[in-house]
Amino acid sequence: MLTVNRSDIGRIRMANEDRSWAGVTSGGLTMAIVADGMGGHQAGDVASQLAVDAFREAMEPLQAGTSAEEAQRCLREAIARANEVVYDMASRNEQYHNMGTTVVAALFIEESLLVIGHIGDSRAYRISSGSAITQLTEDHTLVNELVRSGQISAEEAAHHPRRNVLTRALGTDDEVELDVQTFDWSGDDILLLCSDGLSGMISDEDILQAVSAQASLDEKADRLISMALAAGGDDNITVVLLQSGAGTGGEE
Repeated sequence: MLTVNRSDIGRIRMANEDRSWAGVTSGGLTMAIVADGMGGHQAGDVASQLAVDAFREAMEPLQAGTSAEEAQRCLREAIARANEVVYDMASRNEQYHNMGTTVVAALFIEESLLVIGHIGDSRAYRISSGSAITQLTEDHTLVNELVRSGQISAEEAAHHPRRNVLTRALGTDDEVELDVQTFDWSGDDILLLCSDGLSGMISDEDILQAVSAQASLDEKADRLISMALAAGGDDNITVVLLQSGAGTGGEE
């Protein structure tokens, strides 16, 4: 499995509060995570870094050959552990009071099976055979609740003044609810994990165009960052791309 990880501070923010990681655990499983911290300078980046580190540590013992059910359980426990770590730090230090972070995490049990867990509005997308894009996660935001209830349209949500208000985040409460799903996976598919610094700045169609281009995975990631910057770069931008080596002919 090929992985590419990119992050940019953007054009407006004074610090990068996004954190991410992608790679292979000692147990031989490909894994990735994106966390978008909140709480202001030094608090947001602390929350996101703590979450990534705690998640990676908790997932490290998981071995190849595990079942989908076991993988889901371990992912839930790892994110619960990350929530505990962030919440504890926020509770014990006034400077970190109310800090938190979004999380979207991916675990490939094998190259044909994917488990996704998320809290907040960082997203996972599937780009299939260069011709279709599917959002695999559902934003835990106020505007998404309004769209689901029919109070506003998806078009109105994109420009709503409260579009960044989260209904769930990691680390803000002692317990957290997350969504976990398992998907069948094709070797030709590309997985994109991103913070809202990407998805909030460019459309799904633009993402599809960039990821479908005839280019290396590194070049695709760089293109996504450049497009978000060109659109304004209003937030930190983080992009993680994963694809089976077979799907690229082994091209790095």
